[in-house]
Amino acid sequence: MVYKSVVRKALFRMHGGDAERVHETTLGLLAAVSPVAKVVKRGPKLERTVFGVTFPNPVGLAAGLDKNGRALPAWGALGFGFVEVGTVTRHPQPGNPKPRLFRLRGSEAIINRMGFNNDGAQALADRLDRLGPLSVPLGISLGKSKVTPVEEAVEDYRASLRALYRHGDYFAINISSPNTPGLRSLQDRGALTELLAGLDEAARGLAGAAPRKPILVKIAPDLTDEAIGEVLEVCAAHDVSGLIATNTTLSRDGLAPSDRALAHEAGGLSGRPLTGRAREVVRFVSRRTDGKLPIIGVGGIASADDAKRMLDAGASLLQVYTGFIYEGPGLVRRINRALAP
Repeated sequence: MVYKSVVRKALFRMHGGDAERVHETTLGLLAAVSPVAKVVKRGPKLERTVFGVTFPNPVGLAAGLDKNGRALPAWGALGFGFVEVGTVTRHPQPGNPKPRLFRLRGSEAIINRMGFNNDGAQALADRLDRLGPLSVPLGISLGKSKVTPVEEAVEDYRASLRALYRHGDYFAINISSPNTPGLRSLQDRGALTELLAGLDEAARGLAGAAPRKPILVKIAPDLTDEAIGEVLEVCAAHDVSGLIATNTTLSRDGLAPSDRALAHEAGGLSGRPLTGRAREVVRFVSRRTDGKLPIIGVGGIASADDAKRMLDAGASLLQVYTGFIYEGPGLVRRINRALAP
C-alpha cells in the first residue's frame, strides 16, 4: 500500500512524468545498491526445475526492464527467482526516437516502442564477465539488429549467441516484438525453420560435449491459433526447450476511457489489458503440446490470483514487468507467498 500511495505517485511525477527517464533513474539506483544486495533476505523457497534449469521460485523478471544487466544482483534480492536481460542485439543500437514509452494509468498498462535500445551483445558479455556468478538463473533475450536485413537474421542471432553463450542459463529468441521492422515475419514457418536450425547448430557447437543450453521462442499474442500451431511444429522439429507467451500486443482492446488519447501511439501494449489473451495463448499451447513443452507465462500478471491462474492454464514459470511497475516489489513477494505450500 505504501508503494502505491506514496512511492508510485512520486515516481510517476518525477522528471515531469517522463516514463523513460524515471525508468533509467530507478535502474541506476538499483545498480548502485546491487553490491550489497546479497545481504537482503529473500522470500520462500519454491524450487522447481524446468528445461533442466533449477529455479528457486517461479517468478521471473521479464526482458526489457534491465536490458543491459546493470542491476542484476538486486533482482534476486527483491525476490525474483530468475532474471531475463535484453533484448540484446549483435550491434549496439539507440532504439527508436523518443518519446517511446507511455504509461496508461487507468488501464494499468504501458505502450512502448523502444526498438531494442541496448549496448550490444559483446558489451553485455563484458559486463557479465566482470560481475561473476549470480544468485538466480539468468535468461538472455536475443533479437535482430535493426541494421541487419531480415535475410541475414540467422547470422545476426548466431553472433549474439556466440558472444553470450557462456553466461546464459537459457536463451530466449525474440521474434515477436512489434518495434523492429520485419521482425515478426520471423514467426513464419520458413523463416523460423531456418533461424532455429541455425541457432541449434551454433549452440551444439558451443556446448561441445556438454548438453546444449535451453533455447526458448517468444511469441506474439496477436498470432492466430493456426499460426501458433505452425510455430509449435517448427519448435518441435528443432528441439526448442520452451515457449515464452506472450510478448506485447498491437491490439488496443480493453483500455480505460481515460487512456484513449494514448491509444494511437505506435508500439506494443503490455499490462492489465493483456491478461486474458496471454492466458488464452498459454492454455492453447499447453493443450496443443499435451503439457510437454514448458511455458513461461507473461502478460498482465498484476496479482497473486493472476499468477495462479496463469500457472493453472499451463505455465511452468512466470514473468512480470508492467505489473511490477504498477504494484511495486511487493508483487513478487505476494505471489511467492501465495504459491508457498
